[in-house]
Amino acid sequence: MTKQTSALARMLILGCAGVACAATVPVPNVTAVPVTANSFPALANSRNLGPLDLAKAGYVEEEFLISGTANVYDWAADGSLSVKTPNAPYVTRILVRRPAAAARFSGSVMVEIPNTARRFDWSMMFGYVNEQLMRQGDAWVLVSMPGSVEGMKKLNPVRYASLSFANPTPGAPCPGAGKGGPSDQEEGLRWDVLSQVAAALKSANTPILGGGRAQYVTMTVQGSDIVTYINAIHARATLTDGKPVYDGYLIKNAAAAGKISQCAAAPARGDARQAIANVNVPVVNVVAEGEVIGSLAMRKPNSDDPAGRFRQYEIAGAAHIDKNAYDFLPVYADQAAAGGNVQGTPEWPFAAPCEPAIPLSAHPLLKYAFSGAVANLDVWIRKGTAPPKVEPLGVKDAGTPQATLAADEFGNGVGGVRSPYVDVPTASYFGASPGPGTCRELGHIVALDAARIKALYSDQKQYAAKVNQSVDRAVKERLFTEADGKKMKAEILASPSVASALGGSR
Repeated sequence: MTKQTSALARMLILGCAGVACAATVPVPNVTAVPVTANSFPALANSRNLGPLDLAKAGYVEEEFLISGTANVYDWAADGSLSVKTPNAPYVTRILVRRPAAAARFSGSVMVEIPNTARRFDWSMMFGYVNEQLMRQGDAWVLVSMPGSVEGMKKLNPVRYASLSFANPTPGAPCPGAGKGGPSDQEEGLRWDVLSQVAAALKSANTPILGGGRAQYVTMTVQGSDIVTYINAIHARATLTDGKPVYDGYLIKNAAAAGKISQCAAAPARGDARQAIANVNVPVVNVVAEGEVIGSLAMRKPNSDDPAGRFRQYEIAGAAHIDKNAYDFLPVYADQAAAGGNVQGTPEWPFAAPCEPAIPLSAHPLLKYAFSGAVANLDVWIRKGTAPPKVEPLGVKDAGTPQATLAADEFGNGVGGVRSPYVDVPTASYFGASPGPGTCRELGHIVALDAARIKALYSDQKQYAAKVNQSVDRAVKERLFTEADGKKMKAEILASPSVASALGGSR
């Protein structure tokens, strides 16, 4: 345990002695919202840029309104949590995708906090986890946050008329607000809302899961919300049996904890509250190679301690984001109707091109890594089976502004989660690209020339043997699922450029 982590643990213990100590989370009101020819859910699967065939997968999609009261909190520098404003009313919606047949439901539910940076709901994480959730028979639930409420009301004023995260103290001093003053939406209500949704999923008296109930509920998102929840809220959000409402957390590239409410300041750099706290459920953080340097401060040692189970997987050769996430943006007509920040085209959903131009990557490596993480988190929660431990990617000059990733002769990262893409290379994988805006977060791939490939592999048979060995090792180590291992082999070994370089010999 690091000195910083130990300090935070002591702070959380102190906080549990305060006014906002562990409390039974109430079950909110739940109301089904029907779909008609003219009224459909925001971010409905059929209105995503890359919709799935849910019916073929044996899944249904439903929407519910969730309502109740929530507190606004203060989160002190010593880690203690107190109620600033109690029992403020809220109404939000949840979007549910679950097995149609009760017998197919695994009992596990993953709750996603949507990305609302473009002022509408975007299920970024569903793009990475959907295949494994459906293999397991898990349900998925998206909880709409304050940042998308106004957009949903514009999209469908009747369907979403009641949605509200209204600021319960609009006239109170608000030092954390921007130059425009306090918002009429109070973002601090979302923490209790997230807890109450989990409580509802585990309740026998709600219709969310078609009459079933969840045995296990996990949370996922990219961004600071999940770290803030883990650090400030998890310890106090319990069920009547004293167990936590969330049984585990899957993080994409953990970011430092943020503001607890709109009027609060975010924990400053170096504040112990920024780091991922030890909690009594498993936490898995998946970090792409392209994200590692920017998130070195959030690195944390792997642990099997029951009071702080943690795994970090840094994925060699993976970029921050790819097409798998952008497939689950709403269609452009709905983005515009919501008054959102509409950018680019379905093929390039950004305001500016990269220079030189690159395509939006459809590479599956990060998706395969998340499938493995979902599978490992599931058995860790259900059976106590600890996932594999993997050393982090190598970093040169760590702790300095000059920190860079250590790379092999092909330009691919050294260490981390290995795959045939980097261990049996036919290309160099870069975690960033030149150009404005988002370009630095997008990876690109530069294929090795035919002569280099021929120098590495004498023929197609030797190449195939190396690929199969690499995949089999990773699957045996439980870093990738068996299903994805088969897909990986089929995709890689079908490469026409490699066959051409090696003369198609076998």
